[in-house]
Amino acid sequence: LYLFLLDTDRALVLLEEYCKNLRKPEEQQLKKAIKKVMGIFKSSLFQALLGSFRKKATRHGTISHPSLPAAVAYDVLGCPKD
Repeated sequence: LYLFLLDTDRALVLLEEYCKNLRKPEEQQLKKAIKKVMGIFKSSLFQALLGSFRKKATRHGTISHPSLPAAVAYDVLGCPKD
């Protein structure tokens, strides 16, 4: 669970850095959408769901690493996942 929360923090840092570069008027809608995603990542409900998902996945051996939030951030940023 600790690694899962760290991954969420990493995703938030990536999204915050990306938002800093969105200054053009045509980028403001994207910036608003990213900030909404960041708010979701920070919510207690999302954190609780992550914890529940992580526990179930670990118990059933269906996930080898807790990278869901970072993967979402990388997709938004268009970064490679490796």
